[in-house]
Amino acid sequence: MLQAYLSLSIGESQTLAYVLAVLYLALGVTALVQLIRIQLRLPEYGWTTQKVFHLLNVMCLFARGVLFFIFPDEWLVNIADPPARPLFYYTAFLLPGQIYFTTYTLLILFWAEIYHQARSLPLKHLRPAFFACNSVVYILPLAISVSQMKESSNPHMKQVLKYAMTSVVCLVWLSAAAGFVFYGGRLFVMLRRFPLESKGRRKKLQEVGAVAGVSTVAFVVRAALFAILAFMTDSTYVQFAYFLVCEIVPTAIILTVLRKLPPKRTPDGYHAIR
Repeated sequence: MLQAYLSLSIGESQTLAYVLAVLYLALGVTALVQLIRIQLRLPEYGWTTQKVFHLLNVMCLFARGVLFFIFPDEWLVNIADPPARPLFYYTAFLLPGQIYFTTYTLLILFWAEIYHQARSLPLKHLRPAFFACNSVVYILPLAISVSQMKESSNPHMKQVLKYAMTSVVCLVWLSAAAGFVFYGGRLFVMLRRFPLESKGRRKKLQEVGAVAGVSTVAFVVRAALFAILAFMTDSTYVQFAYFLVCEIVPTAIILTVLRKLPPKRTPDGYHAIR
């Protein structure tokens, strides 16, 4: 009964794909405008964490939007299943999700460095851990997919690899949620201990709390929906909800929260008084 309710006609599926494409591209333009504004505000600086964060958002959002426009009738890709189409097609739909992971783990890294500096804790292991974690996220799912293609004639191995892919991807999203809870929570508590009259304390508390809360919920829901989708045969509505709830809405909220530009610099290097 549920499967019958979730089934859609081809026309409706294409309409949902175009809706997602428009939303992703609109957010991509928003992130691009913000990146340009930051560059115009501080042109003398290189690729700061803030700039890279917005650049990665642009890459992820435009990649998603373009894919939905190009493949409006073939966007229902179950990442946990063995690739039914050429590996390039499958990778094209997998990659934006991996870039999304990199985007938000970069934010965790930024918070972790702030916390470690404030507490005089060692920093040298943070960036290697960030790169190692992201390397695993990019390489391991692809390796499992190649194995699934090679074992396509073995039903038992296909099922084992499907469970392996589902477990790996869910652990990836849950690890990101854990990172936001751990470092977002610690940074939030540390900021609360600052004197009440500290400049920008309230705004920074709101920013860290909102981003950590939204990101944690989004990644946990993403892991749950991915596990559900892995074992559904007709999941158009659920996949639409997956992209909407787990990427589009959180990204829109976070881009809004992080819209503030860095302060201008005076010629002598000090912040301008505002």
